[in-house]
Amino acid sequence: MKTDNHCQGGAPMPVGAKERFAILDILRGFALVGIAVANFPEFALYTFLKPEAAAALPTAAADKVVRFLQYVFVDGKFYTIFSLLFGIGFSIIIANAEKKGANGLRIFYRRMAILVGIGFLHLMFIWSGDILMLYALMGMLLPLLRRASDRALLAWAGALLFVPVAVDFACEAAGVSLSAWVMRLQQGQCARYGITADNFAYWLRDAEGYGGVLQFLVQGALVRVQEFIDGNRYFKVLGLFIIGFWIGRRRLYAHLPLRRRLLLRVARVGFGLGLPLSVVYAWSAVEGHPWGNAAHSLLYFASVYATGFAYMAAVCLLYLRRPRLRLFGLFAAPGRMALTNYIGQSVWGMFLFYGIGLGFGAQTGLVWVVLVALGVWLVEALFSRWWLRRCNFGPLEWVWRMLTYGRRFALRK
Repeated sequence: MKTDNHCQGGAPMPVGAKERFAILDILRGFALVGIAVANFPEFALYTFLKPEAAAALPTAAADKVVRFLQYVFVDGKFYTIFSLLFGIGFSIIIANAEKKGANGLRIFYRRMAILVGIGFLHLMFIWSGDILMLYALMGMLLPLLRRASDRALLAWAGALLFVPVAVDFACEAAGVSLSAWVMRLQQGQCARYGITADNFAYWLRDAEGYGGVLQFLVQGALVRVQEFIDGNRYFKVLGLFIIGFWIGRRRLYAHLPLRRRLLLRVARVGFGLGLPLSVVYAWSAVEGHPWGNAAHSLLYFASVYATGFAYMAAVCLLYLRRPRLRLFGLFAAPGRMALTNYIGQSVWGMFLFYGIGLGFGAQTGLVWVVLVALGVWLVEALFSRWWLRRCNFGPLEWVWRMLTYGRRFALRK
């Protein structure tokens, strides 16, 4: 199976179902599992609980173990995979559009502009933990490097991934906070709506209507900007995009049997280096960064990327060994509908944990939150398989493609 665009009457067209590389969809579906586990503690409002409130939950002892394991095996690793896949997708769009004589950059920028809009709506009206806007904005910078050599791409990527460490050391030494202005804006919004430290964790659970949810989301959007600044997320995302673009340009995903030795090396080095350092990183996170934010940032750099790359390599190696494994079919379907399922997870989170839904937020232990996250992913995976037997695209993917290409595509097969 391959992922080339085709033309109809000279017009560029999106990827057809029979033209896709299965491994890319499998990796997207795999990434969605980790993203659900990473995000649901915030949907469930567990992340916002004060330590004494979290300690009062019946599952408090087990929750501490689960939280530590999340930092070891999940935190940052699956967004690393998602970001690499985004860069690969960019290389495919440009290469295939240019091959067909279409304006690849025009298609790409239109696609990114639409994604900015989708991300903005998601951020402001559903969940303030959105990543799509940042992905789209950083993605718009990728064409600047499309003519760069492979060595230059890797040099740019390495530098961008290390910049956050340097910035954090500089800010810590100077005693400055780059996000202080955003925090002041956020505190002003909280004061405007009456959101306080005491009711922050319970606001969404106690919201009796969508108006209360929207008030929280407005200040939450500012919190998200603060997180991007403090975490230097834009450098990290762009660096991973560039590595993904390098992988896509070399079409490493298209010739996996020839890359077995490289995949084995990445898996061995990644797990050998990343997992032990992830344990130290997890301890640092749980203990509140005892060595300072800069040292914690260095641990993130050394552990998260290595482990994320190793995860990708391990999935590819398993796919080479057992390509017909049923589990891959379960991963591939939600991977083909990644946008629908990513935003769908947010809708599930609102329904299960906010006051406008079932209202289970701020009272559910982390053990149960993780199980719920896995359950939501499984429901989405089964729904995706059912949907794709009948339709050519996921619901949001269908709309995104029509807006991108300016034409109507048949949804039903």
